[in-house]
Amino acid sequence: MTNLAELIQEINRFEAIISEWDESQRCVAVGLKGAIEALHKEALTRLIKNLKQESMSALRLAVADEVVYAVLHYHELVKPTILERIQTALEEVRPGLKSHSGDIELVAFKPPDTVEVKLIGTCSTCPASTLTLSQGVEQAIKNHCPEITKVIAVNETPVASNTNSNLISPFSPKVTSTWVKIANIEQLLESNVFAVKVAGHSLILYRQGVNITCYPNACTHLASPLDTGRVENGIITCPSHGFQYNLETGECLTAAEVPLQSYPVQIKGDKVFVQIQR
Repeated sequence: MTNLAELIQEINRFEAIISEWDESQRCVAVGLKGAIEALHKEALTRLIKNLKQESMSALRLAVADEVVYAVLHYHELVKPTILERIQTALEEVRPGLKSHSGDIELVAFKPPDTVEVKLIGTCSTCPASTLTLSQGVEQAIKNHCPEITKVIAVNETPVASNTNSNLISPFSPKVTSTWVKIANIEQLLESNVFAVKVAGHSLILYRQGVNITCYPNACTHLASPLDTGRVENGIITCPSHGFQYNLETGECLTAAEVPLQSYPVQIKGDKVFVQIQR
């Protein structure tokens, strides 16, 4: 019986050879590969259909073999395992969590419908962690794994109390004495947000009459950009998970403990300046 490692080595050797060919030659090789794979997929599809009719136990036994499973997975004839789909969901939300100096890991899958996860870093103690779990992590897992109905956070440290009125978002600007021109007043449309990037900061400005406010262009939930969100009656809705903010005050209407932190604004003539850290 041919060693599996030798087969893989042989495939890699041929791929290396083909990579040296010119484009027209590679197209022929790719076309041949596609035709052979299509034939194999059709044969495997018929085989699975017959096995389902004759013996589901034999089919399950065959799929339990890692090589058989890998080939069927390559041809999209079996779904990824539930653990693979859970990990895919966690990878989907991980960038947002890391932007908050946090992370997440899978603790356990408890059949038939429960997943336990652990929030790491600042996400484990953030007052908005419950919302992070329900509106970010849980939704992603359920999108990839409809059979999952319960997502439970198992953290070693208790979630911080929501009574801290001085909570500062991870995206809060540090106040400095550096004033930077952002725009001319006529660029800021009434009752709309104006997005701009300056000195490494992504900002949104909101104009209501003569009043102009400025905030980070990042939802305090998972740092999703806010500038494409819907604005109605001075309220902006985050397009990712629906968090809402009062653009005149920065108040978060979804979770009061995580408001948007404002940047100081000055108007000189027809020019708008914002105080930022360079």
